Amino acid sequence: MKKYLFSLLALCLTMPMVVACDDDDTYADMLKRERKQISAFLSSGVTVLGTDGTPVLEVPGNIQVISEEQFYAQDSLTDVSKNEYVLFSGSGVYMQIVRKGQGQPLADGEHATVLSRYIEYNIASDTIQSSNRNQFYVPYPETMSCTNSGGIFTGTFTSGAMLNTYGTASVPSGWLIPLAFINLPRFDNEEGPALVRLIVPAAQGQSDASYNIYPCFYEISYMRGRE
Repeated sequence: MKKYLFSLLALCLTMPMVVACDDDDTYADMLKRERKQISAFLSSGVTVLGTDGTPVLEVPGNIQVISEEQFYAQDSLTDVSKNEYVLFSGSGVYMQIVRKGQGQPLADGEHATVLSRYIEYNIASDTIQSSNRNQFYVPYPETMSCTNSGGIFTGTFTSGAMLNTYGTASVPSGWLIPLAFINLPRFDNEEGPALVRLIVPAAQGQSDASYNIYPCFYEISYMRGRE
């Protein structure tokens, strides 16, 4: 497992990390490189250490990829003890449900405010690129306005690090996929928020990733905000 040193203070003001590409690269070349980066990450995982030596992000390698059919047969759950991630072949997103959460899912026709804490790791550049798990953002979780319309989930950021970093209110498609499978606990739920891990290719990612073609790993919590 790869290990890196990371300072939490370095993310107080986050900025996009542009991945340099050869001018001669075609779009097909960039997609091929992205697939190789994801494949290597599935094998190696990563550990990022804080300045005190404790893990800020710890992703075990040797990820076991399961099909959507197996995922649904397991009651739409992934076995964390086996390091399972389901691959949604249509989007290329890999998801591990660490904690499904208590409460209710976002129902068909429902609109809700969703609060999240996250860490974003740029797989291509081997760096933590943005996060709201730092001192600056302690009072400010990601706030998303989300809607379920017949199983199609949409969302916009209304505040938070992602909005500040990338300057767009559009919630990445990859972030919305878990909403079909998790519950959204209330803010004061004892178990805590739902928690997922995602490997998100550029096409399903934030604006900088989709422009520069690089994949990101996310660990994201989800809970209901107060309306």
